[in-house]
Amino acid sequence: MGTQLLQLHDVSLSFQGISALNSLSFEVAKGEICALIGPNGAGKSSLLNVINGVYRADAGDVVFDGVRFERIHPYKAAHLGIGRTFQHNALFGRLSVIENVLAGLARHGRATFVENIFRVGRDPAERRRFRARAERILAFLELERHAATVVATLPYGVQKRVDLARALVAEPKLLLLDEPMAGMNQEEKREMSRFVAGVNAELGTTVVLIEHDVGIVMDLAHHVVVLDYGRKVADGAPEDVRINPDVIAAYLGTVH
Repeated sequence: MGTQLLQLHDVSLSFQGISALNSLSFEVAKGEICALIGPNGAGKSSLLNVINGVYRADAGDVVFDGVRFERIHPYKAAHLGIGRTFQHNALFGRLSVIENVLAGLARHGRATFVENIFRVGRDPAERRRFRARAERILAFLELERHAATVVATLPYGVQKRVDLARALVAEPKLLLLDEPMAGMNQEEKREMSRFVAGVNAELGTTVVLIEHDVGIVMDLAHHVVVLDYGRKVADGAPEDVRINPDVIAAYLGTVH
């Protein structure tokens, strides 16, 4: 699709001698949706944790938007433009939807998290600007009617969309989605797929996502990377990965 936004070079990671990632290299172009697939334990979430600085790789490096690093702090990753959701919602269940979304801006302003959420403190202009940004994202993800709703009272699928909104509100260049459709029924998956596609097409956000539903991946992704025990098994367009004999045997079965 053009210029590479993300490049991984021979990234390795292990935990107590057990390899999670083994000399992994691949690239993600600006403006694409790249899907990571593979069985549980393949290293997919560990890879996202290396990209946004939660883990430090044992070897190799990452180049993000022209900046090369061996290790990046999650705070700096956010400032450089890397957003992240997690497999299990890490939302503030007792706060409202818009308060949770505003929390996604906590690392991007001069006011503190508490000041932004509860409208107190030293920078009212910043709070107004952040709130307007949060409201735009809620509208984009069709969450406006839930803005004042306490998150814990919402259906699971809607909570996952709130988590997406919180990651998007900081306007990341790269959005890392760790199983954004986990636990959803097929209708909820289709809806979330529509929003992820919209984030990519309409906001221009590059997306790397982990997803186990191969049918969703083949319809949504421009680029698929297949992992197995931390090694890259395949890397290419969905139509090429679909017919790769090793991938078919290991993961896809008889996908039509």
